[in-house]
Amino acid sequence: MSDKENSEYWKTIIDTMADGLMIVDSKGIILSINDAMAKLIGYKKEELIGESCKILDCDTCSRERAGGQGQYCVLFRDGRIRRSRCSLRKKDGSYIYVMKNASVLRDSDGAAIGGVETISDLSEVVKKENVILSLRKELSNRDGFHNIIGISPVMRQIFSLISSAAQSDAPVIIYGESGTGKELIAQAIHDTGPRKKGPFVKVNCAALNESLLESELFGHVKGAFTGAEKKRIGRFEAAHKGDIFLDEIGEVPLTTQVKLLRVLQEKEFERVGDNKTISIDVRIISATHKDLKTMSSNGEFREDLYYRIGVIPIYLPPLRERKEDIPLLINTFVNKIRLKTGKQVTGMNDEALAFMNSYSWPGNIRELINAIEYAFVICSEGLITPDHLPSHITGDSKPLSPAREKKVPEKHKNEKQQLIEALDKSGGNKSKAAKILGISRVSLYKRLKKYDLMIDKKVRNTPA
Repeated sequence: MSDKENSEYWKTIIDTMADGLMIVDSKGIILSINDAMAKLIGYKKEELIGESCKILDCDTCSRERAGGQGQYCVLFRDGRIRRSRCSLRKKDGSYIYVMKNASVLRDSDGAAIGGVETISDLSEVVKKENVILSLRKELSNRDGFHNIIGISPVMRQIFSLISSAAQSDAPVIIYGESGTGKELIAQAIHDTGPRKKGPFVKVNCAALNESLLESELFGHVKGAFTGAEKKRIGRFEAAHKGDIFLDEIGEVPLTTQVKLLRVLQEKEFERVGDNKTISIDVRIISATHKDLKTMSSNGEFREDLYYRIGVIPIYLPPLRERKEDIPLLINTFVNKIRLKTGKQVTGMNDEALAFMNSYSWPGNIRELINAIEYAFVICSEGLITPDHLPSHITGDSKPLSPAREKKVPEKHKNEKQQLIEALDKSGGNKSKAAKILGISRVSLYKRLKKYDLMIDKKVRNTPA
């Protein structure tokens, strides 16, 4: 193969590379670039060849010069560059994020005669990283407190109480309905308190029967009961120097409550089947959806334990009592689920939001998250509408079979007729129709569904 053929051979290989390639001399003058490099930075080859590599304003080299090192290129100081993330300036003045690998070229005597660099485009990677970073920042810091979302006055008060309670070693109890986020409150107390470097141990007291719960909390020795084949460390022992979270403490049997009381008072206990006393330093955080005061009055919960665990009570309101937080919660979880699923669902329209605001949310925030996850399954992109929400939220009834026609009771005929007339007068504008009838938009939607009415250019019944 002649020198010319050899040169063309290597030129073809270099120009078919997906990554950019640049060769410089020992002074940093650009000797050659491949097609991928030219496309990446927006220059023609002839515009760069003969120019100093400073024209690309690599931020790694710029920092080196700013630090007084004097080298125009880090490569000639270190001899090689491996997987260095940096930015380069394109011809149009914008910057592109790249991954750089480079090596010094040396002659037979070992003297540096130039350098070769390969450049991989990281623009899309950095873009995704920035989206993730911004969403993480939004979800953790904006309008909330340690992953607890809320801007309502009652939640602001709870955030303040958490900060104060965290600095104390006194037992904390969190009251709230199922799904209100009691575990998040407990985690926030741990994360903001002096014990945050210690363990945070969680126990669901409702998930275990009496014998298993006692072993789970205090541990056991080998042979303590059938199946105890080796010694087990309990949750209290594992939480030494930290916090233990006893979720659903109202489910703890009375016999176990006695031992819990001793741990609170004496800071000591024995493993099941053992007589050796173990001392611990643990702060107890409890949670329940039950009324422990009433339970203690009825003899279902020890009164002395009730007062010991409830030194600092925190009452977490149900979602229906903090509805000003619903739009914020929806926006937060839409962003979070969009990031997780990759679906381009951007939010929720006003009609769907009206249904969400009017619903009572017996399952609280957990139910709201489930509703949004359901909507993501139905909605392919854009805004979530009432059609994408679970039927129990919008008040939908099950579709009728083709063989049956829905009959409107006599007492509702006037209401249906008034609805049709209001929609006709408003030209199908639902907001105006609601004002004519003196009802809310949500009530209007419910009546439309109730009477199987659809609105396009005129009001008509939906097909059975």
